[in-house]
Amino acid sequence: MSVSDPRDPLGLDTLLSDEERAVRDTVRSWCRDRVLPCISDWYEAGELPGVRELARELGGIGALGMHLEGYGCAGATAVQYGLACLELEAADSGLRSLVSVQGSLAMYAIHRWGAEEQKRQWLPRMASGEIIGCFGLTEPDHGSDPASLRTVAQRDGADWILTGRKMWITNGSVAGVAVVWARTDEGIRGFLVPADAAGFSAPEIKHKGSLRASVTSELVLDGVRLPGDAAFPEVRGLRGPLSCLNQARYGIVWGALGAARTCLETAREYSVTREQFGRPIGGFQLTQAKLADMSLELNKGLLLALHLGRRMDAGVLRPEQVSYGKLNSVREAIDIARTSRTILGANGISHEYPIMRHADNLESVLTYEGTPEMHQLVIGKTLTGQDAFR
Repeated sequence: MSVSDPRDPLGLDTLLSDEERAVRDTVRSWCRDRVLPCISDWYEAGELPGVRELARELGGIGALGMHLEGYGCAGATAVQYGLACLELEAADSGLRSLVSVQGSLAMYAIHRWGAEEQKRQWLPRMASGEIIGCFGLTEPDHGSDPASLRTVAQRDGADWILTGRKMWITNGSVAGVAVVWARTDEGIRGFLVPADAAGFSAPEIKHKGSLRASVTSELVLDGVRLPGDAAFPEVRGLRGPLSCLNQARYGIVWGALGAARTCLETAREYSVTREQFGRPIGGFQLTQAKLADMSLELNKGLLLALHLGRRMDAGVLRPEQVSYGKLNSVREAIDIARTSRTILGANGISHEYPIMRHADNLESVLTYEGTPEMHQLVIGKTLTGQDAFR
């Protein structure tokens, strides 16, 4: 009988195909070579230098919009995309956010709801990383309640005039195009706003205590005039933006577990080398109990993520099932990060180790794409048939 691998004690690797492992290993190698040597410095400086170059490199390995078909996209499976998110967030949540917003929000919105000309204009250059996209839904006063958004789009002859503000927008300051959702006389509609449009600006948000190696911005639309064909032609109401959010939430199901895996592996390695009272702390019962519980929750989360990915690939994944995954993955990942920090003691707060960085990042991941309370209510409605949102 072979010796158990402490990094994969349940042998979950055997549940993946050769193609799935190849995608995972490609992204893992890129992160190891390109991101891990620098990420701590980037985080401390509160910046993501060379983000446009990073985007082109990510496009080069097929990671941008990888789960979409055609228009230069890789056409990967949902499980392959999930594994890529896992490896990206094992490096840093900000990096996975860059890819998620590009592919699952901005590109998916265009791919799913855009006119053919809109797809041809934007998607190939976004898939290559030549153009970065952002997704403008959240507003200063409306996050979990997007139905109350205040950004408006009014017709002026054949044109549209957009006015409003969006907040906490990943990629905003480096985006070449923004997908902006606005209220119209016909209901909520989506618009493609080029970053060089007159009246559009995207000031970067500074002084963050989380997602520091990520570009986060405000979008300001001050009477932005767009041609009539800048709007998505058919979709009306919240169905458009919520379909995109569901794609992004699926990536988080996997991604948060990548951050948890890094924290757990750091704590496990530390426990077998750090000595107290004459022996490694990994030999004490309380430390082993922490490691066992963390490993159990991580591997349960990976099994759930894989199950959801198989369902998405089969075309039968439902939005409330994604809520199960997002709620579980992020909640358990935060707990794993915090418990891992305790094993490192005071060293756990040092950026010499990645744990505190991941713990801080996960506080943002807990909130965006649906707070835990919102996902609890989605699940609650599924279980009872009663809508408790209002």
